[in-house]
Amino acid sequence: MTKKKVKVRVKKRKLKIGRILLCLLALILIVVSFHYIKKLPIKNIYIIGNNIVPEGEILDLSGVKNYPSFINTSRKSIIKNIKNNEYIKNVRVEKKLWGKVYIYVEEKKILCIYNNKLLLEDSSLVDNIYNTYSYPILVSDITNIFDRFVNKFSKINNEALYQISEIEYAPNEVDSERFSLMMDDGNLVYITLNKATKINKYNSIYSSMNGKKGIIYLDSGDYVEIKEN
Repeated sequence: MTKKKVKVRVKKRKLKIGRILLCLLALILIVVSFHYIKKLPIKNIYIIGNNIVPEGEILDLSGVKNYPSFINTSRKSIIKNIKNNEYIKNVRVEKKLWGKVYIYVEEKKILCIYNNKLLLEDSSLVDNIYNTYSYPILVSDITNIFDRFVNKFSKINNEALYQISEIEYAPNEVDSERFSLMMDDGNLVYITLNKATKINKYNSIYSSMNGKKGIIYLDSGDYVEIKEN
């Protein structure tokens, strides 16, 4: 028997030019869109939490004053730049939709004016470049107990701390860490460093004095000596 030869027809696949062009166009649009979005600048910058350092100075330090690319702007670089200011304690940066950047600033606590400088909570003494004077004046040398003073006075809340007009180192035979505090309202308070946070209750103590002036002993005994009119 003779075998029949079977012819195999090979179909030629037509190149679908239209689909390829469409894919290329889509790819080009994606690349162009990405580069466009990447170059979009920051639209709004909000600075929150500063009381001493001016907003303009924080903006200058941030490195985003000229509203650069939103995507390319690094949170870490903003934080690092702003923390170069010796008054700044912490910085937090949030980038939100529509090109908004929020910069949250926490300044170091100012404890007092000491030797014509501002004593901060981290023990640093800085120049009063912002001309702020609403802080207690420490009139005594505290070299021997400097670190202890900073540690204990840092725990006094701002409301009480900034009602003090003058701080004087006043040790006695009982306690070598005793201080006298002249308050803005004319009252005199005695405390020791171990009991420094008792001054946080100053407003409550003063309200019990019915508007009279006196000496408040918080160093020992916790009692008030009212001045005679």
